[in-house]
Amino acid sequence: MRKSLGQHETLDVHELVVFKSICTTKAFTMSKLAQDPELKALLDADARTGHQHLEQLKQFLPEGGVKQ
Repeated sequence: MRKSLGQHETLDVHELVVFKSICTTKAFTMSKLAQDPELKALLDADARTGHQHLEQLKQFLPEGGVKQ
């Protein structure tokens, strides 16, 4: 794989990171509010998976991506 992305590709990855970050934050927040154990487990799993996906996406952004 190439070491660097084009400007439009970097922008696309950035948009994915922003969208995935919002989805992960919502899943994490809603899991704290959920009272049904099955729903809570699904939301927790989605939040964990979202965090893993964000870590994978960061490698494509310049200088490791977004700082936390």
